[in-house]
Amino acid sequence: MHRRPPSRPARPFRVLASVVAAGALLTCAACSGGGDSDGGGAGHDSASDVAASPLAAESPLASPRTGKSASPSAGRSAAVLTQAGATSALITEADLEDGWTQVKDASGWGDKLVVGKVDVADFLTAKTNAADCQKLLDALYDDTLLGKPSGASALTGFEQGDSRLLYQVAAYDRAKLGTSLNWLKTLPVKCDQFTATDSKGGHRTVQVIEDPVPAVGDARQGLQVTVTGTSGNEPTTLTLQLAVVRVGTDAITVTSGGLDGTEADTTKAAVQHGTADLKDVLAGRTPPAQPGHLD
Repeated sequence: MHRRPPSRPARPFRVLASVVAAGALLTCAACSGGGDSDGGGAGHDSASDVAASPLAAESPLASPRTGKSASPSAGRSAAVLTQAGATSALITEADLEDGWTQVKDASGWGDKLVVGKVDVADFLTAKTNAADCQKLLDALYDDTLLGKPSGASALTGFEQGDSRLLYQVAAYDRAKLGTSLNWLKTLPVKCDQFTATDSKGGHRTVQVIEDPVPAVGDARQGLQVTVTGTSGNEPTTLTLQLAVVRVGTDAITVTSGGLDGTEADTTKAAVQHGTADLKDVLAGRTPPAQPGHLD
C-alpha cells in the first residue's frame, strides 16, 4: 500500500472518535501505568525519573529540570519535555503499518456512545464505585483519563476502516499522574460491569477489564472498555483498548478500537515505538524516522 510520508503534527488535546457511515456512532480516546517489575498494572510512583543526557541541555526537544524534584541518580537533573519534543515524540504510520492512515486533524474526534449517566442501582453495596464509573465515562468523552497536562502535549490520530487510534504524549504533574494511574488500576474491579442511560433513555452495558501493556517505561496500565448499545435500532458494540505508559513525569496514551473490535498488535506497536521515541527525546536525541527502535 502506498504511504504518504509520515508527519508529526501537534494537535490540541481532544477525544478519539469513530464516525460510522450508517449510524453516526463515534469512537473515543485517551489512557494508564504499572511498574517495570510487575509487567502490568499501576506501579509505585517512586520509579525514578528519566535522567537527561548531556545532549538534553542543548536540545530544543528537552530542557534540563532543576530543583528538589530532580532525580538524584547520576547527579543529573531530569529532562523537561518541550512542545517541540512532544511533537517529535509522536508516532507515525511507519510505526503502525497494516494499512493505518494518519489523519490531518484528530482534534475534532468525539465519542457519543460513551456518553451516559451511570445507573447507581447497579451498585447496591458500593455507591462510591458508581461515581468512579461515571468519572470514567466522562473522562473517556473529554479525554481526561490522566487529568490535564501540566506542560507540553501533542496529539495525532490514525484510521483504518471503522477503527480509530488516538495517540498523545504529554507532561504531567508527577503526584497527580501517579494518582491517575492508581485510579485506573482500580476500575476493572469497581466498574467491571454497569449500565449507563443516554439522554433519550436508551440503556448501554459497559464492561471494563484489565488489558496487558508491554513492559516498557517506568509504569503502565491498560484497560479494555466495551460498550454495548443500539444504533438505528441495531445492536452495536464499541470496543476500546486503552494503554498508558509513564516515563518520568511524562506519559504516552494510546486509545484504539471501534465497532470491529480491537487490534492488540497495533496497540502494542504504538506503545513500544512511542515509549522509545519519548525516551529518545528526553535524552536529547531525535527519534528515528522508521520503526525498529523498540525499548
